[in-house]
Amino acid sequence: MKHILLPTDFSENSWNAITYAIKLFKNEICTFYLLNTYTPVIYHVEYVLGYPAQFGLGDAVRDTSQKNLADLVSKITSKFGSNPNHRFETSARFNTLVSGIKEFIIKHPIDLIVMGTKGATGAKEVLFGSNTVHVFNDIKCPIVAIPSDFEFEHPHEILFPTDLEVNYNTIEIQIVKELAEHNHSRINAMYVRTGNELTDLQKQNKLELESVFENTAYLFHDVKTMNLVEAINTFQIKHKINLLVMVNNKHSFFENLFFKNTINQIGFHLNVPFLVIPTKQVSTD
Repeated sequence: MKHILLPTDFSENSWNAITYAIKLFKNEICTFYLLNTYTPVIYHVEYVLGYPAQFGLGDAVRDTSQKNLADLVSKITSKFGSNPNHRFETSARFNTLVSGIKEFIIKHPIDLIVMGTKGATGAKEVLFGSNTVHVFNDIKCPIVAIPSDFEFEHPHEILFPTDLEVNYNTIEIQIVKELAEHNHSRINAMYVRTGNELTDLQKQNKLELESVFENTAYLFHDVKTMNLVEAINTFQIKHKINLLVMVNNKHSFFENLFFKNTINQIGFHLNVPFLVIPTKQVSTD
């Protein structure tokens, strides 16, 4: 059984992500957790620092959140019918999005988070808003971000850029293998050369990656004289990519790409879901 967390703010954007998750795992036994985090627009400092219950300020907001979650479950049933493979649980939390997700995954065995995302500027070519980037950076769980207006497609062609600096025994790669198996996907691993030959470590990691996907349709693409963003954009234009996968590791190019630039400098022309995989152990440096 899979345990999938679906953060929602009841927007069309989050509904689109919920729809994606339900369709993607249609034939698998899943528990979906619908999580709404809320913060009253105005509240006293005493409310935060003291005892929230004695003020009752958040009660109306909580009640609204719980009602909206119940309505959301009804909407899901109305739209998709009753799937015996799927079970839904709801949770309304007085918290911020990132902190609420952190707290939730400590108490629940979550395998995957599926969430909607909008570009920070609303521009179609900018995929990720600040909330999504913070979730990518702070939450140590596989996360799929679904762009606005994306219409569901099975991930038959998966693009997996890599700098070959990651030991694939230390990342949560199982979710990628399962997605590939259940959707008859092809994994397109892509290495962008920087002008140097592969180091011994990179050669070892390349062999390890081939071993990880030995029972999957797998292609390795050696791309020369391009930067990463250009390579991803070019590849997904030439091929029908349905899912982009990257590893979030302190020593990988993921950090350089996302967390040493502002979101408006990224310039992704990407309109497909993006799966971010964490390392199994949090780095202490």
